Amino acid sequence: MNPITTANAEFCLDVFKELSSSNAGENIFFSPLSMFYALSMLLLGARGKSAEQMEKVLHYDNFSEFLKPKMKDSSECSHGGRIHSEFGALLSQINQPNSLSIANRIYGTKTITFHKQYLRCSEKLFQAKLQSVDFELSTEETRKIINAWVENKTNGKVTNLFGKGTIDPSSVMVLVSAIYFKGQWKNKFEKRETVKAPFHISVGKSAVVDMMFQTGTFKLAFIREPQMQVLELPYANNKLKMIILLPGGTANVNQIEKHLNVKMLQEWTNSSNMVEREVDVHIPKFNLAVKYDLNSLLKSLGMRDIFSVGKADLSGMSPDKGLYLSTVVHKSYVDVNEEGTEAAAATGESVAVKRLPVTVQFTANCPFLFTIQDESDNILFAGKFASP
Repeated sequence: MNPITTANAEFCLDVFKELSSSNAGENIFFSPLSMFYALSMLLLGARGKSAEQMEKVLHYDNFSEFLKPKMKDSSECSHGGRIHSEFGALLSQINQPNSLSIANRIYGTKTITFHKQYLRCSEKLFQAKLQSVDFELSTEETRKIINAWVENKTNGKVTNLFGKGTIDPSSVMVLVSAIYFKGQWKNKFEKRETVKAPFHISVGKSAVVDMMFQTGTFKLAFIREPQMQVLELPYANNKLKMIILLPGGTANVNQIEKHLNVKMLQEWTNSSNMVEREVDVHIPKFNLAVKYDLNSLLKSLGMRDIFSVGKADLSGMSPDKGLYLSTVVHKSYVDVNEEGTEAAAATGESVAVKRLPVTVQFTANCPFLFTIQDESDNILFAGKFASP
């Protein structure tokens, strides 16, 4: 795994555990990569203790060689070291027209002067422009500007990111991270196979879901401790895949979460465990659009100074002393249905599979964890489907 992939995976599981403990029994869905990328734009302008805390939370401190500028690198954007320049390459691989779009932007108050070099470098490395707005005098207009930009960047799926009255007029800097995903399954589920079925939320509590079904050859692993099945469902271009961690036997989703770390996740999904088999796949249709205000979560992970007007050191962004981060908001959207992760004109015929005598049953009728990853195992999304 390359350093960004590993750092992103570590950060992903830290965030997941925080969200899971503060949202017990609820669905969770977020894009670690989008958050990681948005915070890295900020790190580019952070210095001193603020930068150290951010590097630690983003697990950059594990890759000290990546934080150092390349040897003989005299370019004005080398301050952040190679880690920032690697992002551009990663994003151009991942951003796919019509199926995946990341919308990250920093909004800064008009009363603060930003270094021209920071503005140039954030645009060069992150394809992201910092936008000056008037939080104090045009709060409502600013809210509409931000919401319209995010809605436009996410094909109209992430709407009303900031509700009326949720932007504080005393804000100086707001970091917005939104992401939208729609993909076509490589093998689509036939709509006529979808049936109403029970989903067991917890002991004695269930709800009815639209359960999709298909039989096909998929990579599947059986894990003994904790007991679970791990299924890989590829998307149409083979660049992305959904991985579902489904508890089996007497195990439940909480036990999987207890064992979850980067090393275990790699072990459970490695190629020696994931064997191609004939599988009857039953998974529920669902869509999730979840918004998180990340201030308290990031503080609890150790990113404290950046939110404090007296302690934040963003001197790489601005010569002004009063600059700190007011708010971090993240919202992501996914829609899992028969045709792929969003309804669109059906393309490609499902491949007819010869029936093998032994088919394995994979029935996702209780809470499960899932990730959406690219072919290099960057975790684009992570979630828990706990209740319909």
